[in-house]
Amino acid sequence: MDSRPETVERGAGGSGIPSMNNFVPDNALREAQVSFYKEDMDRLDHFLDEFLRKSRAKSALLVDRSGHPITRKGFVQDLDVETVSALVAGSFAATREMAKLLGEKQFTFMFHQGERDNIQLSVVGERAILAVIFDDRTNLGLVRIYTDEVATKLTGIFSEIEKRPAGSVSPPPIEGDFGASAGDRLDDLFSGQ
Repeated sequence: MDSRPETVERGAGGSGIPSMNNFVPDNALREAQVSFYKEDMDRLDHFLDEFLRKSRAKSALLVDRSGHPITRKGFVQDLDVETVSALVAGSFAATREMAKLLGEKQFTFMFHQGERDNIQLSVVGERAILAVIFDDRTNLGLVRIYTDEVATKLTGIFSEIEKRPAGSVSPPPIEGDFGASAGDRLDDLFSGQ
């Protein structure tokens, strides 16, 4: 298994209620990097799975603000994730400019209703957007309640990741029989075998 982390762009750390009001400039985001390790992705996926179960939504895509998918859960087999991710980021960028024209800093929530499916877009911390696709098996109110909950959890994970020293490496797991195996090997070395 490849232990090298997947690297995506990120902004400065944030916490608390999801907000895009204090996003750092795009050029600063491009210069900053974050590494997601397997443990990070497992935690993000766990919270998204829990969110989908509670909200009864079809799928959830976590996208960075530059349009790169971070992770996805739920029913996404027929979904062009790369294109949807880029469009989600573009939609938020356009909305940010519209907010400025209206004297707002940022709109942090967007909803699009279709005949069959709906999509809700919400900010997560300073750098990510959560795109939730749902149909008539649930409703917007339920999706919004659980989106706020999961966004707070995901923001906490991003804050931890951003505080991690640059270039830090996730230690490999120690297997259950490591102590016995190491002891046997040391015995072999010192007994002259």
